[in-house]
Parts: sequence; structure tokens; C-alpha cells
Amino acid sequence: MKKIIASNRFLKFKKKSLKKLQLQIDNEIKNILHNPNIGELKKGDLKSIRVHKFKYQTQLYLISYEVKGDLLYLYLIDTHENYYKQLKKYLS
Repeated sequence: MKKIIASNRFLKFKKKSLKKLQLQIDNEIKNILHNPNIGELKKGDLKSIRVHKFKYQTQLYLISYEVKGDLLYLYLIDTHENYYKQLKKYLS
């Protein structure tokens, strides 16, 4: 079993979300734990980061994460708008 380390921004977004969306996020995290390669591996500035996309109702959400050994780092979850700009800012 991997240990999950979530950023404050990730936890804050999840806490503010609707209960059904929180459950969907938990399911997506379980999917990532079972198959860490499910997300798309990024290139360039974000080369070690993976981004997993999922839909809730009609909205597309993105979860950025990184797997290092037995640790799963959850960096950011949000809608697609300005997502990569926010992620680069967060990681720098």
C-alpha cells in the first residue's frame, strides 16, 4: 500500500467540493493507486508529473500527481482552465 501525501491546495479543493464530487475524487485516487501509470506523463517543465483526467457530470477535472517509491504525491486538482499555469506556479 502506498502512502498518500496531498498538498494543502489539493485538500482545500476537495473539502470545498460537493459530497458526490468528493466521493468521485476518492475513487479516482484509488484508480491511481491501483495503476500509477493511468495518468499522462508530462514533458518539459512538468516532466516527472502525471495528470489524470476524469469527468464529473459534464465538467472535466484534472489531478496532478507523482509517484516516488511507495509515496503518492497529490499536487493539484481543478478544472482545465489555467490548470497547467497554476501547476507550474505551485511547483516552482
